[in-house]
Amino acid sequence: MRAFREADLAAVQALIFETIDRSYGPVYPPRALDFFKAFHSAEEIRKRGAAGTILVVEHDGAVIATGALVEGEILAVFVHPAQQGRGHGKALMRALEAQARAAGHAVSELSVSLPSRRFYESLGYEMLEERRRDLGAGQEMRFWKARKALQSEP
Repeated sequence: MRAFREADLAAVQALIFETIDRSYGPVYPPRALDFFKAFHSAEEIRKRGAAGTILVVEHDGAVIATGALVEGEILAVFVHPAQQGRGHGKALMRALEAQARAAGHAVSELSVSLPSRRFYESLGYEMLEERRRDLGAGQEMRFWKARKALQSEP
């Protein structure tokens, strides 16, 4: 695991888009997939890097996971579908939470997608409320706002 570099941009975006297609595609309508991809465009990734921290996880020279911390909010956490369930996401979240604590944040807040709810609940995040975004043409995007108190490390 290491800090994001500009040279990682194409690999990070490709990882995010492939994860959206494979993990979100079965549960979200097409307009939601378009929304997620716009939210994770190259420009948005660069903005996150400038405003906060982006971490990447590499395995055999390939970027297999990424996540960001911006102003105390953890976002854009993605693990390549072929690498899910192997602890990469959990390690990434621990590192992002540690950075949030170090920056003085007592609470971590994030938005939780349909396919990632169980993952965040397993990490101690409380689902506060379900939200829906109207995407037009009869399509909507469901997600949750979640929160976790960040305990000091032993």
